Amino acid sequence: MHTSAEGLAPADQLAGRIARVALDPVAVEPEVAEMIVNRVIDNAAVAVASLHRAPILAARGAAEANPITDASAGQGATVLGIRGRFAPEWAAYANGVAVRELDFHDTFLAAEYSHPGDNIPPLLAVAQHTGSDGAALLRAVATGYEIQMDLVTGISLHAHKIDHVAHLGPSVAAGIGTLLDLPEDVVFHAIGQALHTTTATRQSRKGQISTWKASAPAFAGKMAIEAADRAMRGQSAPSPIWEGEDGVIAWLLGGPDARYEVPLPEPGEPKRAILDSYTKEHSAEYQAQAWIDLARRFGAEHPEVRDPAQVASIVLATSHHTHYVIGSGANDPQKYDPTASRETLDHSIPYIVAVALQDGAWDHIGSYSPERAARPDTVALWQRITTVEDPEWTRRYHAADLTEKAFGGRIEVTLTDGRTLVDEIAVADAHPLGARPFAREQYVAKFRSLAAGVLPDAEVDRFLDLAVRLPELTPEEVGQLTVEAPDLPPAPGGLL
Repeated sequence: MHTSAEGLAPADQLAGRIARVALDPVAVEPEVAEMIVNRVIDNAAVAVASLHRAPILAARGAAEANPITDASAGQGATVLGIRGRFAPEWAAYANGVAVRELDFHDTFLAAEYSHPGDNIPPLLAVAQHTGSDGAALLRAVATGYEIQMDLVTGISLHAHKIDHVAHLGPSVAAGIGTLLDLPEDVVFHAIGQALHTTTATRQSRKGQISTWKASAPAFAGKMAIEAADRAMRGQSAPSPIWEGEDGVIAWLLGGPDARYEVPLPEPGEPKRAILDSYTKEHSAEYQAQAWIDLARRFGAEHPEVRDPAQVASIVLATSHHTHYVIGSGANDPQKYDPTASRETLDHSIPYIVAVALQDGAWDHIGSYSPERAARPDTVALWQRITTVEDPEWTRRYHAADLTEKAFGGRIEVTLTDGRTLVDEIAVADAHPLGARPFAREQYVAKFRSLAAGVLPDAEVDRFLDLAVRLPELTPEEVGQLTVEAPDLPPAPGGLL
């Protein structure tokens, strides 16, 4: 924190340093470009799977109410599922909700949680609106991932009950700066405004979790676009936004004496952060991914644990984050409620482990259905599952060495006949260090699987052909980087 009397110069503020990183014209490395393509495909896959869901219909309706009718205002952006061009901030919002709805895209966990793929919808929307080519979009996405993941590495938000999207607004604003090669002071002010308008409490991920869970990051992307627009028109931002005596650190994070270190790239250093992120094989909170894989295997090896009559207790020894956020340490009775919302069940590791043990599989629809959640034998098994924090798993969760970093834990089952069964897992099967790491083949298969029955085969092929050529796409082709789905339900009406 710096007092107003100190007059901390923009260049010495975190927002200023991020702006310089955004405008550093370093080339995108080939393996980074390949992973960006993978994540564009991944985002589209999970968004397509949600196109018929109510939150997406509502968000799409808001975008449809804001079409681009005057070409002089820009080309507009596409909205997944439908034809037309719409205001980029509203297209970003609609697509962001679709991407985030099923909790099924990429993740990075460090001092804070994040889904860095949330950068893609707003950056794609701005690229389409401004007529940017694929190479420019590629650079922008590399920046968005880099900045969000660097902030996530250095600054914990959840420890102060601030929602993790407070790192997303600044990263999208920085990505827009890269995309459009904006002046440094414009990027600085866009970052400051984006942060100021996207700080909110974590209640959106606590208790009975609502549909706003998916909308919060989409809203942050929308706010970042609006912040960049205002900054380009000459509007300045609160400064210093992080370091000011009435700023984010002093009042929302650790207080006036708190210090944070954010590991930004040096000038000329490639933006490689995306390579440290990981996607999901299963539609659930990332900290549940490894547990689903363990439970699938464990239930098959020990079928008796699927029968609550034979189980006295199941204890999951895991990290602090898993125990207190999605485990019994959260003290949320909703995590054991068969009538809880999908969003709540998605954040209940006792529920997820119970279903994965019994079914030996995980489905983004069936595993959350009210009928599945209310099945009596599942409810009985579910009530026997608790979590505890294990210091060793907490240490591994925060390990800087990526070969040691872990998001799983140890399962201990005590059977009614007195036997004890134990197993453990460190990372999900799909993790880069897991049993079956995801590569291009798996990303494409995920898209084809989730698009089945939603998109015609020809539309699937058309989109994939564009996506894999992202670095060389023309502006016209970037504008076609979307999908149209037949027979979508009409969007509900609203006020505006």
